[in-house]
Amino acid sequence: MTPVEVTRAFIEKINAHTPDDLYELMTEDHTFVDGGGDVTQGRQAMRDAWQGYISMMPDYLITAEHIIAVENIVGIFGNASGTYTSDGRLKRGNTWQVPAAWLAMIRDGKVVHRQVYADNDSVRRHAPAYHCNHTG
Repeated sequence: MTPVEVTRAFIEKINAHTPDDLYELMTEDHTFVDGGGDVTQGRQAMRDAWQGYISMMPDYLITAEHIIAVENIVGIFGNASGTYTSDGRLKRGNTWQVPAAWLAMIRDGKVVHRQVYADNDSVRRHAPAYHCNHTG
């Protein structure tokens, strides 16, 4: 797969809420940097983080409006949205949407590095536990 195809597949797995499938698309030394600059290192740690995030934001969705690539570096521009839940029920007042951009670096058909650029203040207002487990 091309770097753009890998990136699109990764977004599809995020939107399908399947951490095991995301795990398969990450390198063992995968690095993730969230919008606040916090780093999660390693494929298993990210799989676990995704599992927690999906539990907290079960309808999390990335809408990619534009994707550009230069060799193995891919930029994604669009929106992220979701609904925070602490009890499994989706409440309209806990829904959020923010413009966002992501950087993905691809190696050997897998994502080796991913970084999100977004103002997550609105997410934090809806999700008190967000600071503990945020992948975006």
